[in-house]
Amino acid sequence: MQNPIIVALDLPSAAQALSLAREVAPFVGAFKVGKELFVSAGPELVRQLRATGASVFLDLKFHDIPNTVAKAVAAATRLDVQMLTIHAGGGSEMMQAAETSAHDTARELGRPAPLVLGVTVLTSMDSAALAELGGETDVAAHVERLARLAAANGLRGLVCSPLELVALRRFLPATMQLVTPGIRTGNEKADDQKRTLSPREAIAAGASWLVVGRPIYAGPNPAAAAKAILASLA
Repeated sequence: MQNPIIVALDLPSAAQALSLAREVAPFVGAFKVGKELFVSAGPELVRQLRATGASVFLDLKFHDIPNTVAKAVAAATRLDVQMLTIHAGGGSEMMQAAETSAHDTARELGRPAPLVLGVTVLTSMDSAALAELGGETDVAAHVERLARLAAANGLRGLVCSPLELVALRRFLPATMQLVTPGIRTGNEKADDQKRTLSPREAIAAGASWLVVGRPIYAGPNPAAAAKAILASLA
């Protein structure tokens, strides 16, 4: 079984991110580079992580016209990331353009295509937040609609809340990889993640990958925290 733990390097500098990555590398499967770190440290940080042999999940949630997203996905593929995100809300044409770009660019480079992940509903959002946008107010229904749309347009993975895992596994292809943020061990103080599960619960519910941030990087001993999470999955 693959190590399903993706550590979110939600840190402000390359030095801090690389230090954390070195510390927890023996106990995790990949590292997530999000907006704060990428804006701060740029592509060079991704190259440094890849140079260690680590897998990288570039979480920039592309959402734009199809041609722009296709070009961004091509650039990410050339950067040799293993996963990247787009917003499923960008629609069919955008999702198709992203997936096609990932495969075409990877083929030119002679490497596997990165996993293009569709983001459904952000885990910080609930029904009240959706209502503010003036559309669907049922979180589960909105997630299902976007998940079906993503699968119909060829995406091989989704980012979803832990609490949507069981429902999604009922109708998605078995090959669809589900990447799940909002993972909490129960030892953290309350934060902005409103839909959470423990690592073991999420895997049992059907998650392929677990994105773990604050429970690892915000603790006094990140390596011990990562090791304990991995042990809890055995």
